[in-house]
Amino acid sequence: MKFHIMTLFPEMVENYFEYSILKRAVDSGIIEIETVNPRDYTENKHKKVDDIPYGGGAGMVLMAQPYVDAYESITKLDNSITVMLSPQGEPLNDKMVNDFTKYNQMILMCGHYEGYDERIREIIKPKEVSVGDFVLTGGELPALCLIDAVSRKLEGTLGHIESADEDSFSNGLLEYPHYTRPREYRGLVVPEVLLNGNHKEINEFRLEQSIKRTKERRPDLYEKYKNQTMK
Repeated sequence: MKFHIMTLFPEMVENYFEYSILKRAVDSGIIEIETVNPRDYTENKHKKVDDIPYGGGAGMVLMAQPYVDAYESITKLDNSITVMLSPQGEPLNDKMVNDFTKYNQMILMCGHYEGYDERIREIIKPKEVSVGDFVLTGGELPALCLIDAVSRKLEGTLGHIESADEDSFSNGLLEYPHYTRPREYRGLVVPEVLLNGNHKEINEFRLEQSIKRTKERRPDLYEKYKNQTMK
């Protein structure tokens, strides 16, 4: 998959892909990352990309011209989607992440300041996505969250694709607890069922723990899970 990130701070984004699993995904060609800086497309001689809002108010608003021109400079693949990271968007969840993996290209728009001139939305018509009911100083962190979540679902990114299949939310539940060596630490012992080699019992135990953890920590998810299993 090819990711184009429209950002005023390309280095902030590019550095993220110099480490760990996503670096391997880039090196192996599973994902491709390209940044596009709207500042490079402004017609303002001072490279301004923002201005005061009409009607007054605090803060600065991102101007339509540099963002639309930057967007139009990107070569669009046939199977492409454009996403604006915005607190006004649809909440990001696992189903949405799975849907995004069906595309060959994602164009991600990272906002700043008081947000976008509304005409950017009207011209580009992006899908708006939010990573939570809070406001950040820019859209780079949400964009990286989205790219990370999508990339790990792509075949070859993780050592074992089953790792993604068993993540929290993949089956509507939070993930079960994990253990590794040593068997005992500070009086806390690994559950015996995980040591007996009986995979049927292990799977039953893990499902039970997932349900218990979800019920305690995310009762909203638990109710959805319960209603689905009762159908």
